[in-house]
Amino acid sequence: MTPRAERALLQAVVAFACLVPLTLGSQGVLRGVAILKAPAVTPDLDSHFRYLSGIFLTVGLAFLSCVPGIEAKGARFRLLGAMVVIGGLARAFSWAEVGAPSLGHRLGLVMELGVVPLLMLWQARVAGRSAR
Repeated sequence: MTPRAERALLQAVVAFACLVPLTLGSQGVLRGVAILKAPAVTPDLDSHFRYLSGIFLTVGLAFLSCVPGIEAKGARFRLLGAMVVIGGLARAFSWAEVGAPSLGHRLGLVMELGVVPLLMLWQARVAGRSAR
């Protein structure tokens, strides 16, 4: 695969992956903890959930801002990736402490501790090839 084609493919994959935080983050902001169908919702829980959803939405927008010129956005991409991985580690800690979450949250864990680190490595590869 040519460096140009690999760059375009990475851009497309990252843009597609951004649909997750953009969709779920915006739904969390607009609908609050009700999207989880939780039996008991307190104002503090809903407030915190919407706050974290806003951060999640912003992370999606920030990743999306890396798509144009992705080969030159390594520092931003790594920072955002580190935020996602640390969130995944927190989710894994919750699983160990409280128990297994629902399927959607387990799939989130796959994104956080699997897909995003692979995208970070891929971005570094594309950046390295572009620098040559």
